[in-house]
Amino acid sequence: MEDKPYFCPNCRSNRYKFSRITTFSTPFRKDAITGVLLEKDEPVIVPDVEDIIQCQVCQFTGNEMRFIKQAEREPRTQTTVPTMYT
Repeated sequence: MEDKPYFCPNCRSNRYKFSRITTFSTPFRKDAITGVLLEKDEPVIVPDVEDIIQCQVCQFTGNEMRFIKQAEREPRTQTTVPTMYT
């Protein structure tokens, strides 16, 4: 995952809450006749070429670059708000 801002290209309101979707592979062995589970190994993460990101607001899912490019097209600028109280 890159250290760049995201912006959901679908709902266009979320810049903050996202999930990273990963895939796991769990090797196991079964008895050929009864189907009873004989052995189960620990899950292993299957590496993807590119991270899959999901917006937690609208549930849109896409590759990471899509969220990064949307944030680059509509950058968020930091503004200061003057206070009225001193």
